[in-house]
Amino acid sequence: MSINSSASKPVINRLSFFEKYLTVWVFLCIIAGILLGRLFPGVAVALDAMSIYQVSIPIAICLFFMMYPIMVKIDFAQATNAIRAPKPVILTLVVNWLIKPFTMVVFAQFFLGWLFRPLLSGTEIIRGSEIVLANSYIAGAILLGIAPCTAMVLMWGYLSYGNQGHTLVMVAVNSLAMLFLYAPLGRWLLAANDLTVPWETIVLSVLIYVGLPLAAGMYSRYWILKHKGREWFERRFLKYLSPVAISALLITLVLLFAFKGELIVNNPLHIVLIAVPLFIQTNFIFLISYVTALKLKLAYEDAAPAALIGASNHFEVAIATAVMLFGLNSGAALATVVGVLIEVPVMLMLVEICKRTAAWFPREPEKASLRDPRCVSAFK
Repeated sequence: MSINSSASKPVINRLSFFEKYLTVWVFLCIIAGILLGRLFPGVAVALDAMSIYQVSIPIAICLFFMMYPIMVKIDFAQATNAIRAPKPVILTLVVNWLIKPFTMVVFAQFFLGWLFRPLLSGTEIIRGSEIVLANSYIAGAILLGIAPCTAMVLMWGYLSYGNQGHTLVMVAVNSLAMLFLYAPLGRWLLAANDLTVPWETIVLSVLIYVGLPLAAGMYSRYWILKHKGREWFERRFLKYLSPVAISALLITLVLLFAFKGELIVNNPLHIVLIAVPLFIQTNFIFLISYVTALKLKLAYEDAAPAALIGASNHFEVAIATAVMLFGLNSGAALATVVGVLIEVPVMLMLVEICKRTAAWFPREPEKASLRDPRCVSAFK
């Protein structure tokens, strides 16, 4: 089926109640997660201990149910067409691997290594060596900066009415790039010759967070369209499936902050100071990518996810790497947890910016899995 032929089919055009007020639910879930970790620490510890190679099984289950509803909506003919239009993929590769890691170093060094350094006094012992706390925070920020998002960006692309076929290709390419570039780039930027990269964590996270829901989505979409038809798929199946992704995202946030809430509560000032360069970095990378996409005259449906994938981070891998290198209670681990704290609210803000500026770009709304209501008239 071609992309154009799908344009005339019925689609779900309106955001659900959960999607419409997602920012509110996100903040409530962050608070609920921290409270859960404080009031029932035994439960949080037990759930956090359920992992394979630092990949949390409860989080993996939640992310599957977050990603599957998005995957099953993708017309995979779009992914094939995306290969023939490589500009968004090239853009995200350049931003993620030639720009983003180095701007993260600059911002982290400026704010944590110089401007805020008097407020970050103290040292910690890691592997028998005394390390300045500010340097540990910088290391955590760098680990975030070299880990491009390979899972949740599909949610951001979906909510911004983006081309999920292209997003999927970008995720696949960045996943492969991370397997080969994460270790040498991290070793160089951290100046640590003995950097231990959790290869099992990276491979498993890509397979579980992306590969498994992708395979399930492709097969079930094929089976349902073949045996039930497109009308049943779009009017019945997707109707009941749509709230699942948002619900899974919210449960994921509750679990993440139940696991790591202790670190946040015990370091309130440091949390704010670490968040400053991470917030600026996220917005700066988004701005570079979005403006470049505008100059390249990309369609909005390709430009939005290309910018969002550069702005977001694969914080699961960053946290796992920081824990393995520096320890669970290290400053580096805390910095990666702050990445989780600001990731979802900031990305939701950027999604809203994308939607409000969509008119700056040429539009190809037939590419989107979730259609922009402002473009619905084009299909009537």
